Amino acid sequence: MSVNVKPLADRVLIEPAAAEEKTAGGIIIPDTAKEKPQRGKVVAVGNGKPDEPLTVKTGDNVLYGKYAGTEISIEGKDYLIMRESDIFAIV
Repeated sequence: MSVNVKPLADRVLIEPAAAEEKTAGGIIIPDTAKEKPQRGKVVAVGNGKPDEPLTVKTGDNVLYGKYAGTEISIEGKDYLIMRESDIFAIV
């Protein structure tokens, strides 16, 4: 997938994973009770800072803080843009 957005400096554009639709027991979760996903896929990265190169790359699956980043919509699709320091791990 390709987007026409190039994050600046140490920012990363992430496509959040879909929120869980059902519990392990099969109970359907309504939209109002779904938790914000804390996992997503990196779709674009900035160039990094001169003294801090980025460690994540396009295509990485990452874990990030529950309230990290800023929600944006590009061509009708929702994304998060955040600093690389808001990412906890590559999974």
